[in-house]
Amino acid sequence: MPWFKIDDKAHSHPKFLRAGNAALGLWLRCGSYSAQHITEGHVPAVVAQLYGSAPQAAKLVKAGLWHEHGHDCSRCPDPPAGDYMIHDFLEDGRNTSRAKHEAEKKKARDRQAKHREEQAAAAKSSEKADRIEEESSAKNSEIALEKSESSDSSAGQRHESRRDENVTGIHATTTPVPTTSFGGSGAAACDPGIRSYDTLGDLKRAIRDAGISGVSWNLQASQIERIRQVRDRIGIPAMVAMAVGNSRYRGAPSRASAWIDDWEGLEPETQTGPGVTRLPVVRQPASPQAARRNASRDFLDRLSNELAAGENP
Repeated sequence: MPWFKIDDKAHSHPKFLRAGNAALGLWLRCGSYSAQHITEGHVPAVVAQLYGSAPQAAKLVKAGLWHEHGHDCSRCPDPPAGDYMIHDFLEDGRNTSRAKHEAEKKKARDRQAKHREEQAAAAKSSEKADRIEEESSAKNSEIALEKSESSDSSAGQRHESRRDENVTGIHATTTPVPTTSFGGSGAAACDPGIRSYDTLGDLKRAIRDAGISGVSWNLQASQIERIRQVRDRIGIPAMVAMAVGNSRYRGAPSRASAWIDDWEGLEPETQTGPGVTRLPVVRQPASPQAARRNASRDFLDRLSNELAAGENP
């Protein structure tokens, strides 16, 4: 905001003393008007008549504080007829010119634009940091699960395990123990599409090899653990078979988490071998949603079989 500036010694200047207080009131108000509207000292006749009288304006002209049209002061512009010009309004940068005012406004706009750019860059940097932190958290969760699985599978293995083919019942495993600490084979570990610390690497690879693609495996730590438990209980082939069957009826889901309830509803097959009897694990009933889906699949299977029998008597 421009200011109308007055020297601190103006109160005793000879021109002020000659003009008198009444005329100085007109001079002050018109000077403030010129500063506000950036007229650079030009006082229109209508403004001078609004704030004072003709004799007061004449006193300002006589004292040398104002100039009329046709004046001989070389430092001040000539005003239109009837208007006035405040003497030395812009002298030594005392008051603001239009050019200086526009330059200051441009600087203010540039500062604001720079500040907005810095805020946008800071927000973008903060979003990137949050995304990196989330990815790191997910990676750490998978690594923690891998370490937990590795610790469980290697406990007491400094010597040969006492478990052998004579162990039966609920303590016998229903599937072979994975060959790596992260739940996959060496081939899966070398697969460029599967990370080395991925605890579900073998399952992802098997589902992909079965022809199902475009499924997101962005899972929470609790979901990864649930899938691991199903994998250890019933094995990867059964999980892949269920995923393929569901995809045929309903299409492949966008996220692997859609299979979890159905996987948890599966029961392991009873396996027998020389001297070994592996018993199925006793589990709680599946969720109502999984039960409804299973019933729908059973109905579709029976209907398909009946149609096929009718076509081939």
